[in-house]
Amino acid sequence: MKAPVSWLRELVTLPDEVTTAELASALTRAGLNVERIETIGGDVSGPVVVGRVLHFTPEKQKNGKTINWCRVDVGPEHNGPEATAEDGSTIPAGRGIVCGAHNFSEGDLVVVALPGSVLPGDFAIAARKTYGHVSDGMMCAADELGLGGDHDGIIVLPEAIEGAPVTPGMAALPLLGGGDEVLEVDVTPDIGYCLSLRGLAREAGQAFGVRLADPYALAMPEPRSAGHPVRIETPNCTSFVALGVTGVDPTAPSPQWMVQRLERSGMRSISLPVDVTNYVMLESGQPLHAYDADRLQDAIVVRQASVGETLVTLDDAKRTLCEDDMVIADGSGPIGLAGVMGGEATEVNEQTTNIVLEAAHFDPLAIGRAHRRHKLPSEASRRFERGVDPALGYAAARRAAELLAEFGGGQLAQGETIVGEVPAMPQQRMSADLPARILGTQTSREQVIDILTASGVNVTAMGDSLTLVPPTWRPDLVDPYDYVEEVGRKIGLDTIEGIVPQAPVGRGLTPEQQGRRAVLRAVAQLGFVELISLPFVAESDVHKIAPQDDDPRRALVRLANPLDDTHAHLRPSLLPGLFQAVARNTSRSQDDLALFECGRVFLKGESVQAPRPSVAGRPTDEEIAALEAALPEQPRMLAGIVTGNWTGASWNAPAVPADWTHVVALAETAAQVLGVTISRRNAQITPWHPGRCAELLVDGEVFGVVGELHPQTIKDFGLPARACAVELDLDQLLSRAPGSGTISALSSYPLAKEDVALVVDESVPSEDLRQALVEGAGELLESCHLFDIYRGPQVGEGKKSLAYALHFRGADKTLKDTEAAAARDAAVKLAAERFQAALRQ
Repeated sequence: MKAPVSWLRELVTLPDEVTTAELASALTRAGLNVERIETIGGDVSGPVVVGRVLHFTPEKQKNGKTINWCRVDVGPEHNGPEATAEDGSTIPAGRGIVCGAHNFSEGDLVVVALPGSVLPGDFAIAARKTYGHVSDGMMCAADELGLGGDHDGIIVLPEAIEGAPVTPGMAALPLLGGGDEVLEVDVTPDIGYCLSLRGLAREAGQAFGVRLADPYALAMPEPRSAGHPVRIETPNCTSFVALGVTGVDPTAPSPQWMVQRLERSGMRSISLPVDVTNYVMLESGQPLHAYDADRLQDAIVVRQASVGETLVTLDDAKRTLCEDDMVIADGSGPIGLAGVMGGEATEVNEQTTNIVLEAAHFDPLAIGRAHRRHKLPSEASRRFERGVDPALGYAAARRAAELLAEFGGGQLAQGETIVGEVPAMPQQRMSADLPARILGTQTSREQVIDILTASGVNVTAMGDSLTLVPPTWRPDLVDPYDYVEEVGRKIGLDTIEGIVPQAPVGRGLTPEQQGRRAVLRAVAQLGFVELISLPFVAESDVHKIAPQDDDPRRALVRLANPLDDTHAHLRPSLLPGLFQAVARNTSRSQDDLALFECGRVFLKGESVQAPRPSVAGRPTDEEIAALEAALPEQPRMLAGIVTGNWTGASWNAPAVPADWTHVVALAETAAQVLGVTISRRNAQITPWHPGRCAELLVDGEVFGVVGELHPQTIKDFGLPARACAVELDLDQLLSRAPGSGTISALSSYPLAKEDVALVVDESVPSEDLRQALVEGAGELLESCHLFDIYRGPQVGEGKKSLAYALHFRGADKTLKDTEAAAARDAAVKLAAERFQAALRQ
């Protein structure tokens, strides 16, 4: 919100000694963040004066451009003397100036920057030869003086401003409002009434102890229907004011002071009717809309749109409406998207002479959803979605109608239409000492009453109990703690001492939290880098990792109000986020990557309608249970991916490529930290390569998948070749972790080692063979791991030799060689029975 200080001071009489910096500081202390102070024309120095064009001569240049060689009277103090031309004619006193603009005539008053002046951008003006003439100054456009963005032509001044004549030689900047300052204020959503000069003036007046002379204090009259007929057919509109203005001159310009204020507030001048409605909106906070009365067909109706209805809005876009859209309609159909933007069919134009002004009050939630649905934010919707004063409509419409009549030559229509009433504001009770108890600062009963009264609250005090009714412009004041915040804002949040509350004694981290932190720490120590991605995914990305129609991951949880329509679903897997991170890094030549992420995924189950508890109080236990039942399943997953080289090449060692062993190591490290033993078996699961993929199991249940990614997936996401990934259910792994006190005691008896090499068919998984050895070896076996694989002529075609190290240990005695050998033979026997394994000779 941009607020010219001169406009603010017109609404509230601040003490003369209050500087703009002090005003900005006071507003900031009241909760309004003043981001910067802009001085209009502040970068201009030196003589910038009014000049009158005595005459000019257009001259065509070789480059095709036409310039004007002008003689300009800049006042006796700055004019050069009269001179005689070569042809004997008299050259009048003044200055010769070359100008490329063509929007002026002889006798016009213009703005001239004389030699010695400096314009914004450190542009120094001096007499210099150009286009064959010595230009002794420059005739200026608005943007060249830092007075706005207009560069369509130079500034042409009227003969008088506010009744005072304008003459050559006068300082020009004061006439143009130069030196005025503009506050750029960041208004938080809870104090939407400050999206107006009226609201900011009220805050400034309260900060400095002066009262606001409210130009919009006119109360809303009783309903009446003497003007243009209006019907309200939706609960999302509580009131509608329609005032008519007839006989408006369509060629009447907007007054210069209004144009200046609009431009300094960040809006451009369009036409008198549009400028008036924008001006009143900025001043009051009430959005208005002007209809061409002669283009309206029958009554104005405020209703919900029908499915399939269309509307061409003022931006020339044709929009398809839905039942949730509230529209302004007439006999022809929708003529405006209520509270957002008007329609092209009834917009005012250069032929409009009769106008109907609309000032309505709409439901903030409905307007906020509408402008987001249609991606159509506007100054009107910005104010409506934050809450507009419901009692303001008539006063704002009346003010706009009077301005149109004054500057457009029109007349106010006799009949007025007012539909609806101002809703009653909620009454609340509060103890007078509540602000002191909550804020932790000394605030007396009288101070609380004075602050709230100055904020417009109707306060009735009975002892220490205060009955409070907020003003109509404060919809944010709904419970006692809102009033506490109001008191805190007005005494200054910077004056409240910050006290850190003492943390209650707790029981420390839960076993689950300890386990999760241990896993993440171990994975990071393994060499992986953690990242955190947003949980939103595009449906197309999910289809890439789950191409089959029956894949449960394709049942997505869609957000009702996504930040981005292209990523409108919650992720069913961590992999798309990892893939995008890899693609982003490799596009910047970072090819050697080992990334992991831990986070929740969202699995859509049976759809359950969630209740909408009232915000008036705490939800019941039944409502909380129903809300939780409506939530999707949200397991916490752990995923990792490797690409490129695990370690780069050096002078004494070649590079080590990152492969499936590194993502398997991630899963095994996570399990080992938790004291869980996992196993693997071959699988075919997208998006992994069907021949290079394995399921991860614990106690016979699958909890993850690991392996090399499918070439199509690598192509779809732009990943490096042979990328490998793992994804596992960390919650399931944590649930299998043994509890405290289950660590086995270290044995004092020696270890017996036995190695076996078994020849099996190529199709036999090494893990299945290992499991058979473990089962056959019995209780004496302490560990069994694969340490060698051989394929070659010694074992024959279609065969492979798998070598395992078996470690045996007695629990209460030293094992004899025969006992260890017997356990080994039992293991080999079971392997032979299941897989026809034979000892390698």
